[in-house]
Amino acid sequence: MSLDAVVSEIRTVTEGRPVVVAFSGGLDSSVTAALARDALGPDNVLLVTVNMGQYAYRRGNEIVLEMADALGLPQRCLLGQPMQDRIMMGGPACNRCTRDIKLGLVKKAAGGRLVLTGANRSDTWGQLGLKVCNGYYAPLLECDKPQIRALADALGIRPPKIGEHSGREGCKLKHLLKPLVNPAYHGRAVSRANEAVLDAVRATDFPAEVANVKIIGPLSRNIGLINVHPAPPLAVADAVVEAVRGVPELDEVHFLDRPVRLVAKANPSILGDAHARKWLEAGRLRPDFAHTIDVDWRPTTNNRLSTFHVVSFTWMDAASTAC
Repeated sequence: MSLDAVVSEIRTVTEGRPVVVAFSGGLDSSVTAALARDALGPDNVLLVTVNMGQYAYRRGNEIVLEMADALGLPQRCLLGQPMQDRIMMGGPACNRCTRDIKLGLVKKAAGGRLVLTGANRSDTWGQLGLKVCNGYYAPLLECDKPQIRALADALGIRPPKIGEHSGREGCKLKHLLKPLVNPAYHGRAVSRANEAVLDAVRATDFPAEVANVKIIGPLSRNIGLINVHPAPPLAVADAVVEAVRGVPELDEVHFLDRPVRLVAKANPSILGDAHARKWLEAGRLRPDFAHTIDVDWRPTTNNRLSTFHVVSFTWMDAASTAC
């Protein structure tokens, strides 16, 4: 769709009434906000951001404020961490977080106004959702990422990146691949480790496309798997390992420099569904790893596990060496 076509559609769908934009400061929501501003005027557009507390990247918080200022739109912040702590107790559940927290809290704050989202063909919500449904409207639903980038260029929008991923970025909690039973232990581990890896990478000026620390292991032990892609020089890898080793909530650290096999225990609804397992491997896990992964799915004896739990890993070609 052309810029003029999207602007015209927004005016038609909203009937010119004030709207709220579910705003993260990223490309999709920034383009949506700019289109809504041009269609309805800045006085009729409110940006609402759900801040995830310790799971929000520091740079991400800065980007939200920078982009709101660049767009010339008012911005309101809601706190989502308490709900995340509850939802993630049963294991990683990013889709539920999006539905119940990132969109659910925004809708409550909208006070009956239509909520505009950045859902598009490049994400699962865009692939499965409707353009206008239940108080939400996704103007970019028919667009893929190249088309959204073209709209951004036409609008003069260039959202900065956090640095964790050259493509789709999110909150730090997506890197916790186990139940969030103890926020002071599991939550702080994933929060501090992922700030540490970004700080270390930035300090070396290495142009990483992926930089994160996945937290796996039994509930009593946090194992950090460091991912940096492309493969950095040894000096950069050493600096990253040293920074991550300084996180007190981590019991063990590995720098992933070759393919790995993850051992994951799963709820029966996932274990018995080949499509769900395939989506988790290809869509949820692999994009954030620096090397090829394989997943060994196993049944769980934990009846509180609602999704999955990566309990351990092995190197696919050699013995493991802890850092």
